[in-house]
Amino acid sequence: MRPGPLVVIGDTLLDIDLDGTVDRVCPDAPVPVVAGAREHSRPGGAGLAATLAAQFGRADVTLVTALADDHYGDRLAGLLAGRVALVRLPLHGETVRKTRVRAAGQSLVRVDQGDGRSADDPLSDQAVAAIRAAGAVLVADYGLGVAAHPGVRRLLGELPDGIPVVWDPHPRGAPPLRGARLVTPNRAEARAFAPAPPVVDDPICQAAADAAALAPHWQVAGVAVTLGGQGALLSTGAGVPFAVPAPAVAGRPDTCGAGDCFSATAALALRDGRPLTAAVTEAVHRASTFVVSGGVHEDADVPETGRPAWDVIRRTRELGGTVVATGGCFDLLHAGHISLLRQARALGDCLVVCLNSDTSVRELKGPGRPVVGEQDRARVLAALDCVDAVLIFEERTPVEVLEHIRPNLWVKGGDYARTDLVESQTVRRYGGEIVLLPYLEGRSTSRLVERARTSISDGGEAA
Repeated sequence: MRPGPLVVIGDTLLDIDLDGTVDRVCPDAPVPVVAGAREHSRPGGAGLAATLAAQFGRADVTLVTALADDHYGDRLAGLLAGRVALVRLPLHGETVRKTRVRAAGQSLVRVDQGDGRSADDPLSDQAVAAIRAAGAVLVADYGLGVAAHPGVRRLLGELPDGIPVVWDPHPRGAPPLRGARLVTPNRAEARAFAPAPPVVDDPICQAAADAAALAPHWQVAGVAVTLGGQGALLSTGAGVPFAVPAPAVAGRPDTCGAGDCFSATAALALRDGRPLTAAVTEAVHRASTFVVSGGVHEDADVPETGRPAWDVIRRTRELGGTVVATGGCFDLLHAGHISLLRQARALGDCLVVCLNSDTSVRELKGPGRPVVGEQDRARVLAALDCVDAVLIFEERTPVEVLEHIRPNLWVKGGDYARTDLVESQTVRRYGGEIVLLPYLEGRSTSRLVERARTSISDGGEAA
């Protein structure tokens, strides 16, 4: 692994979701009426791949992409700010937007707008320096010209042999760079790209044949054909292919963005020095988790541990139920915590626990805390019957996570009765309510920790 950022190169789109509810049909046409639509915008295409890679937190991420000099291009730049280092190339035409109208977790229609394509202008010094500094490269080609830019292709061809290049191709895009470490077409793309006609009826056998043919055709080290809910299949062009099944996912999840998640994960794994088989295995598992936890919905912006939190929240809302949330460190879970959680769950139809990360616990409680790490704290909470979902947040306060989940009720223990809660304004602004519940006296993690330390200092044994 050469130190350096993951450089994502490709076309960025503006993805817009309009989420509402449907309870009637339009009187003048047999179409559903979507009411109460709430708009959420995010970077799509290469922008999504880059923000997902940055969210995984294993490397700095630089995005080299073309953005139009229009309102939507500036909007994309704002959405990317603070998440990735942005190197902006010129775009001719209007920013491409893809708008999905959704209800009850299902897309009803998608509207595509914009005609923008990357300009072939000479690359800026900033773009040249960014590509040359890469520790790994992911090319997310969406057919709008960035991956076909002659300057980009020349620089990629000049990278040292040890810098892995992952290429996510597009039917209307440029061919993958010769010598790329991994190319990641989906099943339909592999069939369209394959130089040979179909040979078998079984779709997985066909994908294996296509991958085996494409690796030498493109002169790349490996081709991983993504198979949706069936996982992925890797071929190096010779020998037996390597298959990674995906875990089963119930219902009809939103798979939008799963391919970007797959390719971003594979690029990070290869940057870390992992072999192709390990990179593809990790990519399948990460993409499956991404889909189960809500995919590209705005809910996916907040880290999640435990049960699929955003599925729980959406399902509760779709059924007209009450979403209850509470928060805290929950370090050394004790009877006071259990009492609070059970009472909170009784107030509604699901209970979401917003859990302070290890970093935020240290900021709040001092360098000796937490006693138990965030992943183990989350697992213990998620195992309780009264807890439906757990969300880990990094900030000192839960204000940001509350802006995302917007529970009907935000619950705190009665020991906060004389304290001004910083989240009060947030909860009341979106129409929620704060509720204080009785708290068992004398129960405190800090007291438990101090008692254990005293016992050890007096010569006792810690359990």
